[in-house]
Amino acid sequence: MAAIIPIRAFSDNYIWAIREGPNAVVVDPGDEEPVERWLAREGVTLRAILVTHHHGDHTGGVAALCAARGIPVFGPAREAIPGRTRALSEGDAVELEHPSLRLRVLDVPGHTSGHIAYVGEIDRAPVAFVGDTLFAGGCGRLFEGTPAQMAASLAKLASLPGETRVYCAHEYTLANLRFALAVEPDNEALVARVARDEARRGRDAPTVPSTIADERATNPFLRAGDPAVFAAAQRHAGRTVADPVDAFAVLRQWKNTF
Repeated sequence: MAAIIPIRAFSDNYIWAIREGPNAVVVDPGDEEPVERWLAREGVTLRAILVTHHHGDHTGGVAALCAARGIPVFGPAREAIPGRTRALSEGDAVELEHPSLRLRVLDVPGHTSGHIAYVGEIDRAPVAFVGDTLFAGGCGRLFEGTPAQMAASLAKLASLPGETRVYCAHEYTLANLRFALAVEPDNEALVARVARDEARRGRDAPTVPSTIADERATNPFLRAGDPAVFAAAQRHAGRTVADPVDAFAVLRQWKNTF
């Protein structure tokens, strides 16, 4: 049986470990030290590294983790990833024997130009490792991509089954939900989610993973075409908003200064 374990790094990063028995892979190891401590404490052997995009808080630990191990490093084909041994783009898959794992790759540009996500099933439960494209209650900043690219990437992730567990890379949830409430204060599902996730953080528990169903119901960046969210974007912009992509762009800029 496999398990997905959060390894905390820096102030708010999650490095995800996928463990099956004595073997594991890690996703987006920005810092090697917490990973090494976890491996030593648990008596686990690291077998591979998965990377979603090139930012240092996702790749900074790759070289050190690989130095004495000779393990494969999977990462996006359109970005420079340190130590990468296999370049991936949509349609590719990661297949490992130990741990037993098969994840397919989606291109999800926007936060960065070559960002990818890994999706599949672990212990018959659908999962998505989405890096900084989709956050619990939010989405990543557009450092290299366009609003149209990011909106399309989020729509691609939103089309996954509702029960898909979404493993993003940061604990930004409460800040994201505060913004979501400013956009959509009458969303009952959102109000309930805020209470639930505030209670989790009060116990110092992660709010991640969420689910695709959670995000469809409460995340304004996946709801830019919803009449209430669209109207809020138009009010904030003080102009006519052309379409859901334009509404998404307004929301993203609004969040940047919220």
